[in-house]
Amino acid sequence: MLSAFLGHASAIAIASPVVSIVGIRRQTYGEMKHVGVVEKQREMPTFPQSFPMNGGDGPHSYIHNSSYQKVAIDGAKEKTSEAILKNLDLELLNRNSDANILRIADFGCSIGPNTFEVVQNIIDTVKQKTLKENNAYIGAPLEFQVCFNDQPNNDFNTLFRTQPLSSKQAYLSVGVPGSFHGRVLPKNSLHIGHITYALHWLSTVPQHVCDKKSPALNKSYIQCNNLVDEVTEAYQVQFKKDMGDFLGARAEELVSGGLMILSGQCLPDGVPKALTWQGVVIDMIGDCLMDMAKLGITSKEKIELFSLPIYIPHISEFKAEIERNENFSIETMEKISHPMDYKPLTNDFITSMFRAILNTIIEEHFGDGVVNELFDRFAKKLNKYPIDFKRCKKYVNYFIVLKRK
Repeated sequence: MLSAFLGHASAIAIASPVVSIVGIRRQTYGEMKHVGVVEKQREMPTFPQSFPMNGGDGPHSYIHNSSYQKVAIDGAKEKTSEAILKNLDLELLNRNSDANILRIADFGCSIGPNTFEVVQNIIDTVKQKTLKENNAYIGAPLEFQVCFNDQPNNDFNTLFRTQPLSSKQAYLSVGVPGSFHGRVLPKNSLHIGHITYALHWLSTVPQHVCDKKSPALNKSYIQCNNLVDEVTEAYQVQFKKDMGDFLGARAEELVSGGLMILSGQCLPDGVPKALTWQGVVIDMIGDCLMDMAKLGITSKEKIELFSLPIYIPHISEFKAEIERNENFSIETMEKISHPMDYKPLTNDFITSMFRAILNTIIEEHFGDGVVNELFDRFAKKLNKYPIDFKRCKKYVNYFIVLKRK
């Protein structure tokens, strides 16, 4: 099963040549660095430690611009049900906690509506299983408690205000603010955990990418796009720590026999993020910030202090971190397809989606008034230099089921 997931890829190669994957070739800041552009020294950044999606229910909110994630969740819906029916042991769970209460947590829930669909699918599947195995538990009818977890400044008001009435009748809800890189629930209290398209968010920006004395100084980009070895290595260190913390926390929270369901995206081994369409988009946003600095709208110094706390691991990295934690058995680890990987996305769709994702962290760092100007410029640049989706490398979408030993 694992070999099918990984194939026979060689070791990660991040020193790949720069290849144009937009309509017109443009010089990258990495190339500019090598022809002698002198960069100003910069101080250590003070990034906020909480990076929620754009809240509210306005036109730029995550709630109205998360259909890309929804399609991925829908694609994994059947596999999630199959995993629960196959791997959830109701008798074992009930020996660990109250026999009539099953607790579910969605980590990195954001503000909906996707989280509600995930949770409802889990509950419907558990109900189906209990009907088939009615002798698996004794006592009062099964009740469900759902813990919606995200960063403390996530818009929980919008989350619960938009919660479907039917779900309020199906389970008891609780908001759990806090980073999923640490414990947010009592020990041995959770039966099913779920996380989707959130593990690429790090707990913090790697310190060395903003250290003027470090070779990992991320001079030329606002992300880890795998074009600078030292920057990539700094992000890898942070990713390994965060994955270890995440799995360690879940191991404490889950009861023996409990399930942790993970889905998200990795890079194929040997492929830099710069060659994916998502990588191109963020590099282009960085270009727009530099254009704004030249006009005095922001400053080059602020841009140099800005690096996104996002890391897309290569497949072999991700597998290694999953296997490193010995508290879980790997029940399922496989590739799944994302239906939107096989068709070009419109420029308006791309602009709206990335604004909903990055709005908060950009506004926190650059201040009010920058976001509108930035994404207006990005939309124009995207129209001028459209992404060549046929030449872009694709992420690998994964679906993983872990069982607490």
